[in-house]
Amino acid sequence: MIFGRSERGKSPVEPVTLKILVAGGFGVGKTTCVGAVSEIKPLRTEEMLTEAGRPVDDTRGVEGKNTTTVAMDFGRITLREDLVLYLFGTPGQDRFWFLWDELATGALGAIVLADTRRLEDCFAAVDYFERRSIPFVIGVNCFEGAARYATDAVRQALDLDSDVPVVLCDARERESVKDVLVTVVQHAMRLAAERRQSVTT
Repeated sequence: MIFGRSERGKSPVEPVTLKILVAGGFGVGKTTCVGAVSEIKPLRTEEMLTEAGRPVDDTRGVEGKNTTTVAMDFGRITLREDLVLYLFGTPGQDRFWFLWDELATGALGAIVLADTRRLEDCFAAVDYFERRSIPFVIGVNCFEGAARYATDAVRQALDLDSDVPVVLCDARERESVKDVLVTVVQHAMRLAAERRQSVTT
């Protein structure tokens, strides 16, 4: 761009920005997920777990975890020249759920990360997005040493509608997380188109 004009006569591209939430239970990989894919240094609000929080912090299955997100994680990824996603990782513990409504405002959709060893931990997030009609996908974070299940088995265990995408992923791998984000955007756009069509018919 030279003196406010784009090169070769092209108009500057004004990207569409979309807000995506990354939710799920405590220790499921939300902070890792945002960090793996963000093109900027992620904003993190992690604090050390303390003895005072032991009675309310359920660390079963994640005994090695010694930090927790107390507000949110934030990252950004450009999927295309004209499409930028802002990622907001939600806190996973019940005592920080009052922040969810603020984070969910204006969200296009959400990833609900699931750990098959503690699948019940994502029920609350699934319920939250279903009640608010926010499109979501299930990202099954494939932890090392955890049993692998077919996506249909996970769908049945979570009692999901047939149109909710369930995808296997590795929250540590950029391309894997990127695939899940593309699935969220496509799913949300498809639902939006269906709603528009139902209004006009």
